[in-house]
Amino acid sequence: MAGVVQSVQALASSLAALPPEFVRPEHERPRATTFLGASPLQIPVVDMSLPDAGCRMVEAATEWGIFQAVNHGVPADAVVELQRVGQEFFALPQEEKQRYAMDPASGKTEGYGSTVQRSPGDKKMWSDFLFHNVSPPAAVNHGFWPDKPRGYRQANEAYCGHMRRLTREVLERLSAGLGLEEGAMAEAFGGGEDGLVLMQKVNFYPPCPQPELALGFAPHTDLCALTVLVANGVPGLQVSKDGLWCDVEHVPGALIVNVGDQIEILSNGRYRAALHRATVSKEKTRMSWPVFVHPRREYIVAPHPRLVAGEIPAKYDYKAKTFEDYTYCKINKLPQ
Repeated sequence: MAGVVQSVQALASSLAALPPEFVRPEHERPRATTFLGASPLQIPVVDMSLPDAGCRMVEAATEWGIFQAVNHGVPADAVVELQRVGQEFFALPQEEKQRYAMDPASGKTEGYGSTVQRSPGDKKMWSDFLFHNVSPPAAVNHGFWPDKPRGYRQANEAYCGHMRRLTREVLERLSAGLGLEEGAMAEAFGGGEDGLVLMQKVNFYPPCPQPELALGFAPHTDLCALTVLVANGVPGLQVSKDGLWCDVEHVPGALIVNVGDQIEILSNGRYRAALHRATVSKEKTRMSWPVFVHPRREYIVAPHPRLVAGEIPAKYDYKAKTFEDYTYCKINKLPQ
């Protein structure tokens, strides 16, 4: 692998104050924008074992763009093992992690890395990460998968199998909520289950000397179709609702599911992509394991034809482009 990672994890161990490149503008700082006190707004929790689970998912996707799924069928030991290997990877010596360093010049998103400043005015984010495809097999390059710790590949492959089932179920419920056939959304995004690309990311947010000045991740919506995330129980994820930043409270055993740009666009705005961010802690390390569900690269970003029929206008007047081009424009902050 090429590239040298300027690790936030390594930096955090030797700092008493936050370097200027991490200090957010006043209006972006967490304490200036977070709802203070017990928020009256609570992220929906959907029990996937209940008969009304589909309706609850549709309501959450419409009103929030995010929900916490419980009784989702993903075994607890699969989650524990995924977390174990991720934690042990970030506990490795820096030179071992560096073997998998992302090369930003290559245009590839896989590998070990940290946030980069794409322009002089950008602020860095207080996080490191590991990123690689896990499905389908044709999209997987095991050169980005660490050899250490023991069991890394097995843990990720096992968890991916559960994610394929879970994300298929969520897509089916959301598709039906639009009045489409259950398989219509997955079919549009990838020509069926094997056309969808699943990317596993491990986020590492080390203790920060001045967390009130920094963000682990700046406000954004995910450019993918769907994200499923599990965290280590340390608070930090926030979602925007009605002008407030609301904490996503830890629910034991839950998986956090959020709608991405592609579902918002395909639904012609009936579902909303969740605007969210990550804050950091002074004392604790926060980790999260999101799985991003991407359409195929050549997928044309647009509302589903049946949702703009007749007198219903398209809410998204994008110039026709592939998902690959949409991704490039969003990452590089270019007009869509």
